[in-house]
Amino acid sequence: MANYDNDPFYLRFYTGHSGKHGHEFLEFEYSHGRLRYANNSNYRNDSLIRKEMWIGPLVIKELKRIVESSEIIKEDDTNWPKKNIVGKQELEIRIGNDHIAFETAKIGSLVDIQDSEDPEGLRVFYYLVQDLRCFIFSLISLHFKIKPI
Repeated sequence: MANYDNDPFYLRFYTGHSGKHGHEFLEFEYSHGRLRYANNSNYRNDSLIRKEMWIGPLVIKELKRIVESSEIIKEDDTNWPKKNIVGKQELEIRIGNDHIAFETAKIGSLVDIQDSEDPEGLRVFYYLVQDLRCFIFSLISLHFKIKPI
């Protein structure tokens, strides 16, 4: 396994809410070569799913490329919708000398983005999150057999 201790790259995404089924959330985090994933849905008595894997330099390079090409570092969440009863999303990234931490309400549809005070910035966030989720879910399905019940 390669030594990733000197690379400050860090990524964490969380989306969740507390409701009648308890605390339901989806979270993934990358740090020092390790990718962690957690999904807690209490709907119909589903249980917490946790997965962890080590990823190699090429996968990390692609993860960084996705983040950098989105230009999310240039954004500011000041005018984004605040967390509410529906839930919240958090995105924290440390890449190079930049460190950002965003928090916003869950985005139900593109209409929510269009109606916000910062549609351009929120759109960058939304599409980056979609790209990251697709990438992470692909990695998980490559590494693990997850059978729906």
